[in-house]
Amino acid sequence: MGESILSSKSYAFALRVVKLYRFMIDEHREFVLSKQILRSGTSIGANIEESVHAQSKIDFIHKLSIGQKEAIETNYWLRLLKDSGYIEEKLAESFLADCEEIQRLLAASIKTAKSNLGKAATERL
Repeated sequence: MGESILSSKSYAFALRVVKLYRFMIDEHREFVLSKQILRSGTSIGANIEESVHAQSKIDFIHKLSIGQKEAIETNYWLRLLKDSGYIEEKLAESFLADCEEIQRLLAASIKTAKSNLGKAATERL
């Protein structure tokens, strides 16, 4: 079975975030905001990866929901880095577009999983 679009996009995003972190450290000597974006930006994919091995459908939804919250937090840090001038607008917009795409994919996956969970409960009745 192949890797899901959500998994591959979140992994590619995490790699970009790691490179951004290195840039922030090397070029700006910025350690606080860079650590925040590193933590939240890599956590998205980690939670998606955990969801693949969830113990139940509810656990699957929970892991994806945590990933969604991390994506929302990452969006915040990216906007802050852009507006504070640490990263150029073009670069920030590229990161934000990727982050928002992942947020949309997560929202759709959570919605589908919840719908399937509801159907499974109805079928048991």
